[in-house]
Amino acid sequence: MRRPKDPSLRRSLLLFRAFLREQQDPGHCYSLLARDAADQVEAYDGPVRGRTVVDVGGGGGWFTEEFRRRGAHAYLFEPDVRELGPEPAEGTVVADGYLLPLADGAADVCFSSNVLEHVADPRTFLSELVRVTRPGGLIYVSFTNWLSPWGGHEWAPWHYLGAERARARYRRRTGHPAKHTLGENLFAVHIGPTLRLVRARDDVRVVAARSRYWPFLAGAVVKVPVLREFATWNLLLILRRCPA
Repeated sequence: MRRPKDPSLRRSLLLFRAFLREQQDPGHCYSLLARDAADQVEAYDGPVRGRTVVDVGGGGGWFTEEFRRRGAHAYLFEPDVRELGPEPAEGTVVADGYLLPLADGAADVCFSSNVLEHVADPRTFLSELVRVTRPGGLIYVSFTNWLSPWGGHEWAPWHYLGAERARARYRRRTGHPAKHTLGENLFAVHIGPTLRLVRARDDVRVVAARSRYWPFLAGAVVKVPVLREFATWNLLLILRRCPA
């Protein structure tokens, strides 16, 4: 299958503008992001229609609903009921990504968007994504790396000056505590160690490692140590489960 081209500058700008208004208009932000992510999955693995897609940590179900609109049998597994919203996607299962209630090889596509930086044990989390994916199936993982300008999430880019200082500034500015606390529900995940972790496995093949949003040289920037930790912004890993 032909590899996707680098995303266009227009597409990157649209996503960035939507992200800046995430708090004011989450519906627009996440529906746009879901369409874009589903496009990426299909670019690497063909149409999802008729296939089983497992969305791990998908929160409000935007990605699950988009895959369903494209004809997939999509299921949401989310550990935090507070993230589900008032109307969770039909069939949503409250479950931990470390121990999914699924048989081995149940999914054609295992999808995880911006979750890895919120788990304390990335190795176990990734192993579980691999386990539930059938041989030959696709694993989509993206995450915001800690040294990215957005690594501190709502208190970025002040995380460069230290997490506690950034959180204190956020509270002074907004009048309420930040949602994320480093070491509790946000973790400093880096690109280099993550790439070494997946490349050391013998049960997956790395199809692509690239910036999810960067409009040019999306794969090249990930190959440069140190630079990639700052310039990638969000790493997209496309993995293929090896035949049994």
